[in-house]
Amino acid sequence: MSVRATTLAAASLLTAAVLLPGSASADGPERHDSSFTFATIGDIPYGDAQIAHFPAVVDQINADPDVRLALHLGDIKSGSSLCTDDYFAMVRGQFDRFADPLVYTPGDNEWTDCHRPNNGGYDPLERLAAIRHVFFDHPGRTLGRPMKVDAQTRRGLPENVVFERADVVFADVHVVGSNNSLDPWTGNTEPTPQQLVEERRRTAGDLALIRQAFREARQEHAAGVVLAMQADMFDPTVPDPVFEEWSAFQPIARTIAAESARFGGPVLLLNGDSHAYHVDQPLAAGSFWSDFYDVRTPAPNLTRVTIDGSTGVNDWLKVTVDKDTPTVFSWEVVPFS
Repeated sequence: MSVRATTLAAASLLTAAVLLPGSASADGPERHDSSFTFATIGDIPYGDAQIAHFPAVVDQINADPDVRLALHLGDIKSGSSLCTDDYFAMVRGQFDRFADPLVYTPGDNEWTDCHRPNNGGYDPLERLAAIRHVFFDHPGRTLGRPMKVDAQTRRGLPENVVFERADVVFADVHVVGSNNSLDPWTGNTEPTPQQLVEERRRTAGDLALIRQAFREARQEHAAGVVLAMQADMFDPTVPDPVFEEWSAFQPIARTIAAESARFGGPVLLLNGDSHAYHVDQPLAAGSFWSDFYDVRTPAPNLTRVTIDGSTGVNDWLKVTVDKDTPTVFSWEVVPFS
């Protein structure tokens, strides 16, 4: 079985670990282990064939003796399928089968884009409420094997969480495609007032979560930071992006860049959305996206990985964290069995 491997080059390694009251944490001794491995999937299951095969995907990840955590980066259905309660319940049932903690962040396909007629013509905000009801019914706990996480429950954003494993701080941030949900809904030419209110409230929470993660990483002298989200804010497949169609991502990109630069250590950004495996440094000085978003503080220590997804996906990303190495993060693309 062939496996592609990639290693993240990082600017520096910070090694001292300090335990602070109120900081994000996992249950048990894993928090300060020197290394561990986690699985990352997203944009799956899409369509009947993947739905039928998804239990085997869960089984394969569960069977890997190295994996101790799983991330799902959103889009639990295709963009042209129905956003039904029954479907959400089916996916939740599979998520519950993960033997390790599963951290899930929503994608646009399961709520933002549900206004489309072929999705059932739903009110996206009602579907967002349904997603939170189905998948975040125990705020502060993961799916799969329960693990404590620090969730933005008081903000009404239980999906936004921070936690720590192997002296690396993780933040799952609810940022979605479709211009972070501001693409007009069916029958409209611009975002509705309700859309604007939701996006502004969620983005405020996102920015607070990102700052919290990096603040804890600095205070605890963490080895690195992992940011996980659905949206590809730096899609290399778009040849000539129009800023007005990407504008909602600007404050998020700027905040990630500024906080990454201030932290100085390795930062790994994981996203789905554009469906094709890709590795780059989109917020480094002189990069196209850094200029596009008018990033004032470049972040050469940030590397992002877009995972494979959609109907053609046939693999998952296996990421290893080792705080005792200069690079901290390494990964391999593992074919589905």
